[in-house]
Amino acid sequence: MLRKGSPDTMKAFASLSTAATASNAIDTKTKELMALAIGTTVHCDGCVAYHTKMAHQHGAAREAVAETVALSIYMGGGPAAVYGADALRAYDQFGAAGKNA
Repeated sequence: MLRKGSPDTMKAFASLSTAATASNAIDTKTKELMALAIGTTVHCDGCVAYHTKMAHQHGAAREAVAETVALSIYMGGGPAAVYGADALRAYDQFGAAGKNA
């Protein structure tokens, strides 16, 4: 919908995403965990879902997601705990989906 309504803006956003997530000094898995921590702290449902999935796909262990969640709770307080639990539930679902594939 946004690509159709604001194609130039969304094209620029996609370019920003590509540049920001490129694996340079920081590997992709770490960047996805960072994005998960930020998404959890700012209470972004879509961010938590997307970056948990990407962290899982890039090989992040459940323990790494749990540590990321712990850091976001520290930085974001109680509401981050709710989103952090969502991230761990999502991780478990991604793992179960891979076993059933």
